[in-house]
Amino acid sequence: MTLLKPNKGLLLVAKPSIIGDVSFNRSVILLAEHTIENGSVGFILNKPLNHTLKDFIPEINSELPVYNGGPVAQDNLYFVHTIPELIPESIEISHEIYWGGEFSAVSKLLADDKLCESQIRFFLGYSGWSAKQLEKELTRNSWVITPNEYKNKIFGSANTNLWKEKMLDLGGSYRLWSNAPENPSYN
Repeated sequence: MTLLKPNKGLLLVAKPSIIGDVSFNRSVILLAEHTIENGSVGFILNKPLNHTLKDFIPEINSELPVYNGGPVAQDNLYFVHTIPELIPESIEISHEIYWGGEFSAVSKLLADDKLCESQIRFFLGYSGWSAKQLEKELTRNSWVITPNEYKNKIFGSANTNLWKEKMLDLGGSYRLWSNAPENPSYN
């Protein structure tokens, strides 16, 4: 297995060793930003909430799901998308995936029913690490870094089985963890 260094656009896959961590157990995170000096920002891809966008912004009548992006700033809504030509001021992550941009453009696209789940994903909160914190967690074997082989198709489904898929992809002893119950005490 190639040992990748953290970089935006890569995926962080929670190792089974962080079972019991309420925020990150079985998480797959898209790194949106990473620098040694400023730290890292990412969004959990595989934890949909039982809410839609209109639950948080009633004036936007949208049934698009909202995901738990992470434990930081859970009072803020963030979005990652694949349509920078329609959302000005977007920041490229990689592989035609973008973060943020003018929310007024997003509101108009939603009002005109011109956005679908495969183009945009909304997150409540984000996952964040201070300078060098992620590197420390990597040395403690909390995460595996993998390429995003899905590229800009990463939003195609709810991704609820994404962690299991990544465990199977990693192979070896990780394959055993792919079928373990989320809470081992239920076994």
